[in-house]
Amino acid sequence: MKINILVLVFLFSIDSIFAQCSMCKAVAESAGAEKEGFFEGLNSGILYLMVTPYILLTIGAIFFYLNRKKSIAN
Repeated sequence: MKINILVLVFLFSIDSIFAQCSMCKAVAESAGAEKEGFFEGLNSGILYLMVTPYILLTIGAIFFYLNRKKSIAN
């Protein structure tokens, strides 16, 4: 049952996933070669979007680890 729900969520979200990639590509292609600062900003934005989920997952893992450690000690 859970796998069916996961597959449905994936199928409905795949269009929005590829739409974001094409938007970044279109913006990068429309900017001329003389706009180096623009590309640095675009790369910074991509890195920001990439790092945020990993930070949230790390905070969640630390939270669960500390709660589990606390429950085992009791």
